[in-house]
Amino acid sequence: MRLLKCFTVFAVIISLNSCQNSSGDVKSLETEIDSVSYALGMDMAYKIKQNFKYADYNLFLQGFKNAADSTNLLIENKDISVFITRYFQKQLEKRQEAIAEKNFAEFKVANEKFLEENKKKEGVITTKSGLQYKVIKEGTGKKPKPTSKIKINYHGTNINGDVFDSTVERGTPYVSKANVFVKGFNEGLLLMNEGAKYKFFIPYDLGYGIRQRSAIIKPYTTLVFEVELLEIQEE
Repeated sequence: MRLLKCFTVFAVIISLNSCQNSSGDVKSLETEIDSVSYALGMDMAYKIKQNFKYADYNLFLQGFKNAADSTNLLIENKDISVFITRYFQKQLEKRQEAIAEKNFAEFKVANEKFLEENKKKEGVITTKSGLQYKVIKEGTGKKPKPTSKIKINYHGTNINGDVFDSTVERGTPYVSKANVFVKGFNEGLLLMNEGAKYKFFIPYDLGYGIRQRSAIIKPYTTLVFEVELLEIQEE
């Protein structure tokens, strides 16, 4: 919302600037409101320039004018926030990735090396997505669907064996839909039959990515889970 307000103010600034350039007139600051108005314009313009320096100002102004008179719209109203949010989310992810690459480069290499060596071990299977898993015990029941309600036990660690979550240690199985976990975990569950016990080795891009979840789950962390599918309660 704040970003959209900034865009609106910036569009007004551009419009005023266009008018000033065409007329050559520059309004003087005669009252306190004049000064505050001008200061707000400068402040917003600097913020927009800092956060969106690649803007095409001609298209920006065209969009503002089209929206003002509700004619010749090139984008539907429902898609406005979609385009803006998606763009800035990508920029945020790029900045976060750059920071993670700088601060966790060695950690990333260590996790990649682990997976590269692990996939060569006997019994380890690698799927197309990059998920690695090992069958500890096969089940005899049916397989869950993504929306199935399931009961599972799991024990989660990093590649060093540091535990970050464990229903085994808590002594209480977890009940939920089969599609509420990270991508790699979701994928692994659908490979299992009821009663099976598998070990998952989940690459960071199928796990928590470059997010720092805790002192144990850092950016690029490979998640290692022992998972037992105790029961499929509902389809």
